[in-house]
Amino acid sequence: MSARGTFAVGVRVMLQLRRDPRTLALMVVVPCVLLALVKGAFDGQPGTFDRVGGPLVGIFPLILMFLITSITMLRERTTGTLERLMTMPLSKLDLLAGYGLAFAVVAAVQGTIVGAFAFLVLDLDTAGSPVLVIVLAVANALLGMSLGLFTSAFARTEFQAVQFMPAFILPQFLICGLLVPRHDMVGLLEAISSVAPMTYAYDALSRVTSEGSLGGEGLADLGVTLGATLLALVLGATTLRRRTA
Repeated sequence: MSARGTFAVGVRVMLQLRRDPRTLALMVVVPCVLLALVKGAFDGQPGTFDRVGGPLVGIFPLILMFLITSITMLRERTTGTLERLMTMPLSKLDLLAGYGLAFAVVAAVQGTIVGAFAFLVLDLDTAGSPVLVIVLAVANALLGMSLGLFTSAFARTEFQAVQFMPAFILPQFLICGLLVPRHDMVGLLEAISSVAPMTYAYDALSRVTSEGSLGGEGLADLGVTLGATLLALVLGATTLRRRTA
């Protein structure tokens, strides 16, 4: 793996994203709007937004980064851009790490802005530090980015890439523990949730929101989240081919 090659690919992707300001705006605006809707929906239930808002600060960016990244990466594959890049003296991991680097910068900006909006504009109040919640939100956005890069290999059209959200991300959202405690689910769903990356991303945020700190279990949740991010990037590199379909 070459740091120079990774950086060069990352810069190229960043310049490409810069030419698409509408997508960049949506990546920031949509999570903020969704958080505002959640706050309005629970306006008559004091304390509810503070309980669910912290985890959603990270989950909404995760979902949106997954969608945007998978579509963007698929477009690179189908237009031949990725194939042309692979004719250069770069390894597969260089290419995917470069894409990951560019989207990681976007994810960091997105998570920071969404977190700041929740605390400063929506008056989100959590037991833990707002800075820690924002850091975890960035980690979640990175997870969504890496999963999007990986799953893009299994789609042939942008419509198929969009379908991965209800097929792969929405089930994780439903069983991660946000809507129903995991121990109240049927055994099969609880078992499935225990291997879903979003479960650990949610658990870490939930601990900070309610308990004020990560603690040992929260650090383990964060470790699993970061491990899943790296694993998805490595697996994504194995899907790259010298010729695109």
